[in-house]
Amino acid sequence: MKVGFIGLGQMGKWMALNILKAGHEVTAYNRSPRKMEALVGEGASRGESPAAVAADARVVFMSLTDTDAVQKVLFGAGGVMEGAHSGLAVVDLSTISYMGTLEIHRRLAEQAIQFADAPVSGLEARARDGTLTIMYGGDERLYAELLPIFQSIGETILHMGPVGAGQLTKLINQLLFDANVAAMAEILPVAVKLGLDPEKVVQIAMTGTGRSFGLEFFAPLILENKFHTAYPLHGAYKDLVSAAEISAHQKIPLPIVNATTMVFQMALAQGLGDHDKGGLIKVYEQLLGVKFRKKGFEQ
Repeated sequence: MKVGFIGLGQMGKWMALNILKAGHEVTAYNRSPRKMEALVGEGASRGESPAAVAADARVVFMSLTDTDAVQKVLFGAGGVMEGAHSGLAVVDLSTISYMGTLEIHRRLAEQAIQFADAPVSGLEARARDGTLTIMYGGDERLYAELLPIFQSIGETILHMGPVGAGQLTKLINQLLFDANVAAMAEILPVAVKLGLDPEKVVQIAMTGTGRSFGLEFFAPLILENKFHTAYPLHGAYKDLVSAAEISAHQKIPLPIVNATTMVFQMALAQGLGDHDKGGLIKVYEQLLGVKFRKKGFEQ
């Protein structure tokens, strides 16, 4: 199948490479041409613009930073819609807003272009290994056609429902994760303030009922004073903005999500936007005057 791929960042570069290795013809585009070199070296074609990528593709995949970036790639100058043709399908692998996804679908449907949202979950290592979780929202026949491609980049692949269902599922997952990490950031410094050993606290929590993916991933890194291993807070904040939009439009109260949003906002206000979510702990460390680190990293 002729595949277009736009966005070769931390996740996109591996997904595009795995699609290429699965035997598909891939034409790739990235705003920074330098990021295309490795993929072109593996046999992909270089697209000069999103429009050029779309012109000869059956499907265009996008892996971009946020809703604005997706809209610009689709509808901006030199965008996908300038090269769109009958029979083109567009699949968004990005994590963007649910409301924005519905609007994009509406605009593409007016031009008779198929659209599906298929956000992925998993860190860069899983993107490299082709073991991501994929949450698809869109037409069932298109899903069946694209399933072999999804299987080249993902291990758990689920059709969640109509367009938007993928983003909504990803958001639910992210909100659970964010709330969990925010709670961890608040509670762990209390342990140090009251005299407990951070390493022993982590050992107990990771083998007890307090365990979670967020704790298991971030707590060891926090102990080592490492805060730049995963997706940065300034990017992750978009999920909480999306939740606020849904809460307002659907009149759904989300008190715990709102509290989580405040923790993120405090971290961003303190200049921690380049930190990963483990950096949320610094908000409470500053408030309590402590550091949750192993011996040798207290300062």
